[in-house]
Amino acid sequence: MFENFDLRLASVKSSDSSRDENAPARIQVAFRTNRDWRKDDLRRLSEAFEAHSSGRFVIDDYARLIASADTTWRNVELIRAACRFVRQTGLVLSEIYLVDTLVRYPAFVAALIEYFEAKFDPAERFRDDRLVRAQEQLASHIDSVSTLYDDRILRSLRSFVSACVRTNWYQSVDGAPKRYSAFKLNSRDLFHPGPVIPYREIFVHADDMEGIHARSGAVARGGLRFSDRPEDYRIEVLGLMKTQQVKNSPIVPVGAKGAFVRKNTNVTPQQAYSTFISGLLDVTDNIVDGIAVHPADTVVHEPPDAYLVVAADKGTASFSDLANSLARTKKFWLGDGFASGGSRGYDHKAMGITARGAWSCVRRHFETLHHDIDREPTTVVGIGDMSGDVFGNGMLLSRSLRLIAAFDHRHIFIDPDPDESISYEERRRLFVTPGSSWADYNRDAISPGGGIWERSSAQIQLSSPARKLLDIDEVVLSPDAVIRAILAAPVDLLWNGGIGTYIKATIETHREAADPANDAVRINADQLRCRVVGEGGNLGLTQRARVEYALAGGHVNADFIDNAAGVATSDLEVNSKIALDAAVTSHGLSPAVRDAILADATDEVAASVLQICENQSLAISLAESNAPRLLNRHERHIENLEVENGIDRSTEFLPTVGELTGRAEAGRGLTRPEIAVLLALSKNIVKQELLSSNVPDDAQFYPLLGSYFPAAISARIGDELRTHPLAREIVATELADDLINHVGPGLIHQLEERLGVTTPAVARAYAVIRDVFDVDTVWSKVIAREDISNTERLALLRTVQQFIEHTASWILRRRPPPIDIAAEISRYKPRIRELIGEFDQAATVDETVERLSLWTQAFDLIETAQRRGVEPRTVSDILYTTDAVLHIGWVIAKLDSYIAANRWESVAAATTRDALVERQHVLVGSIVGHEIFLDDELATWQRSCARAIQRLTAIVAQLRRDDLVDISRACAVVTELDVLIRETQAPSDQWA
Repeated sequence: MFENFDLRLASVKSSDSSRDENAPARIQVAFRTNRDWRKDDLRRLSEAFEAHSSGRFVIDDYARLIASADTTWRNVELIRAACRFVRQTGLVLSEIYLVDTLVRYPAFVAALIEYFEAKFDPAERFRDDRLVRAQEQLASHIDSVSTLYDDRILRSLRSFVSACVRTNWYQSVDGAPKRYSAFKLNSRDLFHPGPVIPYREIFVHADDMEGIHARSGAVARGGLRFSDRPEDYRIEVLGLMKTQQVKNSPIVPVGAKGAFVRKNTNVTPQQAYSTFISGLLDVTDNIVDGIAVHPADTVVHEPPDAYLVVAADKGTASFSDLANSLARTKKFWLGDGFASGGSRGYDHKAMGITARGAWSCVRRHFETLHHDIDREPTTVVGIGDMSGDVFGNGMLLSRSLRLIAAFDHRHIFIDPDPDESISYEERRRLFVTPGSSWADYNRDAISPGGGIWERSSAQIQLSSPARKLLDIDEVVLSPDAVIRAILAAPVDLLWNGGIGTYIKATIETHREAADPANDAVRINADQLRCRVVGEGGNLGLTQRARVEYALAGGHVNADFIDNAAGVATSDLEVNSKIALDAAVTSHGLSPAVRDAILADATDEVAASVLQICENQSLAISLAESNAPRLLNRHERHIENLEVENGIDRSTEFLPTVGELTGRAEAGRGLTRPEIAVLLALSKNIVKQELLSSNVPDDAQFYPLLGSYFPAAISARIGDELRTHPLAREIVATELADDLINHVGPGLIHQLEERLGVTTPAVARAYAVIRDVFDVDTVWSKVIAREDISNTERLALLRTVQQFIEHTASWILRRRPPPIDIAAEISRYKPRIRELIGEFDQAATVDETVERLSLWTQAFDLIETAQRRGVEPRTVSDILYTTDAVLHIGWVIAKLDSYIAANRWESVAAATTRDALVERQHVLVGSIVGHEIFLDDELATWQRSCARAIQRLTAIVAQLRRDDLVDISRACAVVTELDVLIRETQAPSDQWA
């Protein structure tokens, strides 16, 4: 201990206390030292020992800085915290090395402390001048460094203070500094922030724990976990935050994640969690009477920041009430909305919501395979046990499941030929039994050859039925080998309801999988033989593994898609509590009634959340079903995300340019896991672009607020929902989610690129189309049809997507921004109904496609009718009559299915298509201009323009014979159509 102060014991002398046995013994200690000690040094040494005796200061190597840098134990704690954090950022040097370096640069240490004090001391009156001087001193010290490692250390530590925007360092309890410290950092200002850079992160440091909470945006949410990775938990946090960021794409907050570790096993996880929560709240603003209020004794170098929401995660499942009690103690504005769940929130396990959401995704996979998992026997292997929320609930969602094998961290379970009914009831029994494990499974319910083994067993002897089931020859295997065989079993479904990463890509190392605890059981994606993977749990597969598996024909989405129902439920809970708490304050709503309203809305919340999962899964299926044709669009979108939005395709595991070229040559597009990433990124970016505009403030979108909340809450709050603190965010989120789900990722960028429009303009055009044509009803009716196959359903929905795309393009090319949504709806809606009538759900697929083709022409038909003073139906009749002769509609349809090889072809194809449609309507308008309405009058037009008609129809006939339309051929049709238009527009008395 004394050596940490450069003191070496020389002698120890005890005083003689024999004269008075009650007198305290006195010990005189002499030290040898290599430095000159001053009076202040001795005082600081005494204060350090006093702090150590009261448990406020750990005497270790860092204590050397007290003497070397002439500073206090409290400042050493600051340096210790900074060093602990920068090591988490990737400064892979030992703490001893860091201390040795800092001892060699005492002036730097003093300057760093001066910089921190100048920036954050609430009592500082001349902050700006002092900051400038401190920064100049630091720069000078760093410039004098001669070695690379020393330079990295000093720059990293300086950036810790530079990036810090607020801290609780100067906050106190009963006049004394707090026993923990919290530092809120703008991560982009760190010297080495890493490949994933959060918007903000909070580092909480204490002698017995530390933790990091990272957010990807100002309004963010995510779970806090009890980590078992003390050396690199920041890497764990950032990886999970990145996953949470895409998982949160359909909800209001963006992604966040937190993790804490214990440094003292005498401290319980609850105690460490409490310190973590307290630190987070210490550096978060509160809202009082609608105004953001900074914490006391805190200097803030950022805009107001009062949104902090946490959730349960690994090791903290039962801590929500604890977090909310700490929030209430601080009178935090979110109350029990701070930590979702708990005794006054939605119980996710009781609702089974995460598993139900993932199961809807699994069901869609099997629909593609023409397999009914609710009625047909389905073989399953799984990760987890029946006491778990996701695994347990998931394995009870179908009575047709044949769970043949599973494992968790304790046991391995094998049932080679399960009786579906008996095994289902036994699984249910375990699920409702508190604290159950596979060891509690009734052995009599297991088929011959099965069994249950502890993972700690030295070896496992497998029966012939078990070996046949797993398709292996070995009789005696280690538990790890059995688990690898289970993961690779030839079954219908691999259901992940556990914790850990078990599948990596063939090209990845175990280190890249970032889960050392499961290195021994992990397999490669090319070893998977299941038909479908359902990811109820997080990170079961690496993203590269998902892509490899999908390219090989496997059916998988991504964890952030499959298990999104949990976060969506929590978000709706928090926002509902915010709305109802406002009613408690303004309308005298009692807390008991408020809780009852929330509880009564449970089923409605579940239905709303499950619809989110259904919509996302369907959107991925639509893009996947048309992936080769959409590849160029997706490629351009990825490039734009990189250039305009700072997305790194390597960290998002999106294909490289070379890989995309290979996919194009092979006639393949993006896989479902890649589409999932693109879908989520698109939603997040569209949401932010909408928030940067006035779209969320448009009265036309107010109904989105009412439909977002459960009916009882909307009815209770009414128009006051518009004053919800997150009203704009809710509107933007709902609109972005609906828009991208309906048009897919990439369309908005294509319209921006081709027409020079903005995302808000596209959103306004979409709002017009959605209302005028009642798109939601049309979409729902197609989904609900039971008389068509899944392939036909997807084809019809793609036709609806094309209708939205072409109609949006029409509006955007003809209306200057900003589009007046209400005016456009009023202009077109009444006449549209007259023209197209109601959507016929019972029509055949071909009839429905033809009807949607008319819809695409509807705005042009109305405009032509208004210019010519006739009814839209008359114009529509002439359009169809002439097209029966010219077959321009066939050319347009073929061009719609054209697969562009690059951006330029894509733009050219879209422009040529627009030209064809425009000229078709110019021709119809010209015919109407001659007051030709009846069939015999149209015959006169055909005779009079016979030469031009013959030229055009001859070209189209050749194209139809070849069944080929590309851009050059379509341009030839445009040219001939122009000739026919000129002849048609000639005065009637000049017609031949």
